[in-house]
Amino acid sequence: MGDMTRREALRIMALVPIAGSLGCTMQDIGEAARQVDELGGFPLEPQFFTPGEWETVRVLVDLVIPADEKSGSATEAQVPEFMDFMLNESSASRQRTFREGLAWLDGEMTRRFNVAFIAASAEQRRALLDDIAWPARAPEELSDGVSFFNSFRDMTAAGFFSSRIGYEDLEFRGNEVVAQWDGCPPAALEKLGVSYDLMERQA
Repeated sequence: MGDMTRREALRIMALVPIAGSLGCTMQDIGEAARQVDELGGFPLEPQFFTPGEWETVRVLVDLVIPADEKSGSATEAQVPEFMDFMLNESSASRQRTFREGLAWLDGEMTRRFNVAFIAASAEQRRALLDDIAWPARAPEELSDGVSFFNSFRDMTAAGFFSSRIGYEDLEFRGNEVVAQWDGCPPAALEKLGVSYDLMERQA
């Protein structure tokens, strides 16, 4: 793997699904990962988000990935910092789209409940997000919100699962020596509907 650590590789793999939407190449993502490692982490203060956007993002990521009995929340995994870092390096078009999405969220919340998203109650936030979280059943007039939330959710997942908390949540074993490989567990093979005999015949 050369100069690239396993952690960098895992982070890059987690970022693949959003590379296109960010308008960057995998080389750009690898370079960003190395820059973060050289800095010893993300900047302490947001470089892209305004103070108001920063508050909204911190609330919203934890609604997407809250803490549970297994791992910490998206904010604990520094997902807002990850988003800020990636968007600060992104195209002007992507930055504008993200800002417009956050503005849409506030505007729709104000239209419904006469309150900004950050000041809304848990029930009000849930009501709005429930309407945009499932594209197939969302009304056409909420299409802008659906598009934004899909992108936001993807970036939240990429940030979370490329973090230390995230790959511990996945029980990543890349840094452990496997003395003996006995194959994929039978329960996993059954769930996938495959067998070693089938794979050997297809080879």
